[in-house]
Formats: sequence, structure tokens, C-alpha cells
Amino acid sequence: MAYVKFYLNDPNAPKPNMPAHLGSNCIITCKGKLLLEKRVDSNTWGLVGGGCKKWEEPDQAMQREVLEELGWRIPRDQFQKIKVYGEPGRIAAFRDGSIWRMVIVVFALDLPEERPIRISSESKEARFFTKEEVENLEIAVTHTDIVRECFLDR
Repeated sequence: MAYVKFYLNDPNAPKPNMPAHLGSNCIITCKGKLLLEKRVDSNTWGLVGGGCKKWEEPDQAMQREVLEELGWRIPRDQFQKIKVYGEPGRIAAFRDGSIWRMVIVVFALDLPEERPIRISSESKEARFFTKEEVENLEIAVTHTDIVRECFLDR
């Protein structure tokens, strides 16, 4: 059973009962392929990333998340901020009853070569996909527009 359900501009989405949540996610590419992780919490594919701690800048959070989720040490200055997705209809509803409006700072990281991936307990799998493969994946709805705009349509 999923721990979280995601909504994007869905009129049937539950109303947030928590403060807005700031997160960082990354479009990680290598030779025209996109890295996605199969999330344990929702059993969907998504971008690497997560929530910012109270004391973190979004690029610091991205650096920490890449280390935690993939085992990669990447300097902060290699993450290129590309867009902020902050519309009020981006919602995450958790099994514990907390419902968050998500504000996501999206970064890009293009790798010259694939690196070994060490997944965390948050992921079932992580790997690189071609554009054609991405089209056939079940991606977390809160990431679908980001993946389309920042990867598929480029």
C-alpha cells in the first residue's frame, strides 16, 4: 500500500492541512537519458530529491539528497537551477493524514558518464531511461509535468 498519494491540479485533491513544503528535485541526465528512481512510498517513478531542511538552501538539499539517495558526492555548484514549480495544486497526501502543498525547486545535472548507483531505503530501483522509455513509465503525478517540460520536450 502506498504511503503517499500525489495530486496535480486535481479538483478532488484534499486540501492542505500543513504549511507549504519546499523541496528540491533534479533532472539528472547522461548521454540523453534521464535518471529516475522507483519510489517505495508510492510505487511510482520520480526524480531524485526531497524536502529541504529548515536550515538548507535548495541546492544544499539537492546535494544532500543525491548523496543519500544515490551515494554520489556532487559539488553544489554543479547543480543548475532551472525552474520553481509552485502552483497551489501540487499536493502530497500522506497516510498519517498530513497533506502538503509542494513547492519544488528543480535543478539539472548532466553527467558525462554513468556512475554506479547505490539506492537508499527510499527507492526500490534507480536507473537511466531513454525518452521513449520514460513515456511508458508510471511517474509520480507531481513530477510528470516537470519531466515533460525539462526532459521530454527538450
